[in-house]
Amino acid sequence: MTGIERLADGIKAELEQLLPEQRKTQRGKLSLLVATMLDARSANLMDLAAALPLEADRTDMRDQWIARFLANPLVDPDKVMAPFARQVLERLAGGGEPLALILDQSTISDRHQVLMLAVRFGDRALPLAWRVEATEGAIGFEIQKALLDAVAPWVPPSASVTLLGDRFYGTADLIGWCQERDWDYRLRLKGNLVVVAGDMRRTAKACAAERVFYLENVELTGRRARIGIIHDPGTPNPGSSPCRPSRGI
Repeated sequence: MTGIERLADGIKAELEQLLPEQRKTQRGKLSLLVATMLDARSANLMDLAAALPLEADRTDMRDQWIARFLANPLVDPDKVMAPFARQVLERLAGGGEPLALILDQSTISDRHQVLMLAVRFGDRALPLAWRVEATEGAIGFEIQKALLDAVAPWVPPSASVTLLGDRFYGTADLIGWCQERDWDYRLRLKGNLVVVAGDMRRTAKACAAERVFYLENVELTGRRARIGIIHDPGTPNPGSSPCRPSRGI
């Protein structure tokens, strides 16, 4: 038995405990693939195929094995991740500090982007769930909402949450979603978004240029999402302003 196979046995035992209803064949294949990724320290399919401990006449047969498993519609990443994510979130919430959830988008190929929701775990971001879309631009709110809706039930009811996000996410829709769930948020705004505070009507970029570092109880865009805004003096991009968490505003 190889080291990868021994590691796969340990992963399989954990999956059996946390996901007792998972199909045995799916559990075995998932365990083997995860163990191979941990050993290879890569998500590249060529690297995985070369390291996968399966007897095959050609490497491309291992490629096909991996491709078929990844394309299997019965493998639901959310269901697999849920029990592990709940354990991590409960552990972090037990320390009394707010859970810092991080929404971020990355390019994974010429055609695909991944939207990842992670939790801050010490100095690292630990992935909880994700969505992959064929797009060259920002993944929109509908996919953001689907991802957040999937993860929200995993959060302990007593935990306070702060959602962190870059300039793709400072929208009235996402801010409203957070406010409905009493989540705090700190989302970077695009410089061209309009900020309304009483008689003042400025873009976020203009507020930064005028060194307006704090605004309370302002409205954002035509949707009139009610927020507060801070601008960190050390922020390298003066055209964007982070939203202050919703509580107390």
